[in-house]
Amino acid sequence: MKRFSFFLPILLHQILFAAEIAPAILSTELLNPVSDVTSEQKAIRGIHLTAWVSGSKKYRAKLDHLLKTSVINSVIIDIKEYEGEVYLPGVKATEKIGAYTRAVPDMAEWVADLKKRGVYTVARIVVFKDNIFPRKTPSAAVKNPQGGVWQDRNNIAWIDPYSVEGWRYNTAIAVEAARMGFDEIQFDYIRFPTDGALSQMRFIKPYSKSQASEALVGFLKHARQALKPLGVKISIDVFGLTTSDNTGMGIGQLIRPMAEQVDYVCPMIYPSHYAPGEYGIAIPNDQPYKVVSYALRDAIKNLGPEARQKLRPYFQDFSLPRAGIRYRAKEVEAQIQAAADQGIFSWNLWNARASYTHEALRHPVIPKSSVVVSVGVSTQTDSSLPGTSVDISTTTK
Repeated sequence: MKRFSFFLPILLHQILFAAEIAPAILSTELLNPVSDVTSEQKAIRGIHLTAWVSGSKKYRAKLDHLLKTSVINSVIIDIKEYEGEVYLPGVKATEKIGAYTRAVPDMAEWVADLKKRGVYTVARIVVFKDNIFPRKTPSAAVKNPQGGVWQDRNNIAWIDPYSVEGWRYNTAIAVEAARMGFDEIQFDYIRFPTDGALSQMRFIKPYSKSQASEALVGFLKHARQALKPLGVKISIDVFGLTTSDNTGMGIGQLIRPMAEQVDYVCPMIYPSHYAPGEYGIAIPNDQPYKVVSYALRDAIKNLGPEARQKLRPYFQDFSLPRAGIRYRAKEVEAQIQAAADQGIFSWNLWNARASYTHEALRHPVIPKSSVVVSVGVSTQTDSSLPGTSVDISTTTK
């Protein structure tokens, strides 16, 4: 087992990144390059559901009401979580190690019913953070120096991202979800660990920025090859900061090579998760419009012309204690508005309890008229976009 060499602490990276970007004048960009009605009509607007609420008849009644009275047209259903539990029947590998949990007894029938009603169904799979498979299959686990299973700060085990054995296990689950009829497979936690005794981690191969990225891309290639004959779409969840950062941040997530392997990229742009000073914003939690605007601007720049069709960001519909203001309809709407003003109409909402702000979802968001962010001197600086100059007649909120 080769020794783990170095991981860049995420918090330190965020502080350095914020200090670097804060004084910079932003490159020329259209905050709202188009008002594309066709894109809006085809948009996928989803909400995350745990397996346990998905199996509840009481919750399904609430969900049906939300689907009928809001812009939501997609659900992201957990079929594998980081505890290692798998909520999908029929996968021999999961049943063999006792990972299958019958949280949704009628999963296949319910998915079929949702699809009949025009709801786009997504199966979410937590990939490398897994507290069952690596314990049952130590050869696929991130190890500690003694050769045992390494654990993060919450005592959760991880699959070694270099492990082909781990790739096959997660891919088998994805294949079964595709056969069941899900429209899309969404891979989450497709990264290296970020917390715990990171210096004690031991991998199959020595860690490096390039090899870490290659491991994640390798898994995606493996999964894509297996899923392609089934005609299912593939998406990935990545850290929000990957849209602006190209270092891999010590977790292997380089957004461009990962994006090349999938149909959709879902950066988790949760303002509450950005460090103070990020993008020159003192308290990012309190400025959802600005944070989303900056993050998506950089994503479009990094991914190229097709980015608007490939991006489906996650926004927060929750509040973190002590992060700043509480999130209600206004804050949820601000994130959706920022995306629309960038020409991005597809998005997902996250709430760990699957409790969503109906008031923010009643009507489609209409993009504002184009706002050009330019370099150099202008007649007015928009206070909502620090360090930039804009036409004062079309300032954003």
